[in-house]
Amino acid sequence: MVRAEFYKINGTFSGFRISGHTGYAPRGRDIVCAAVSSAVQLTVNMLYEFKIGVKTSSDGGVVECVVKNAGDDISPRIIKQLMHHFELILEEFPKTIKITISEV
Repeated sequence: MVRAEFYKINGTFSGFRISGHTGYAPRGRDIVCAAVSSAVQLTVNMLYEFKIGVKTSSDGGVVECVVKNAGDDISPRIIKQLMHHFELILEEFPKTIKITISEV
């Protein structure tokens, strides 16, 4: 199962940490895992495109992205849409992603 933890500061999305494997199919053939990976990469790229200061790391199948300067109005909306995308994936592929929200 993919674990998607979304961070909030004062109720506003400020980052995320994604880890694990959906288990829907074997590695290399898992369409759900591919959808998750693609959505995460697109989200990070969009944050960079909008020149949002972020700190990203990727290590051993764990991706983390944290907004450095919280306060803009674009980054929380982009991150919220990633979570919404995962919710839509869960509707079609239950028990593949566990979504949590942490106030940091």
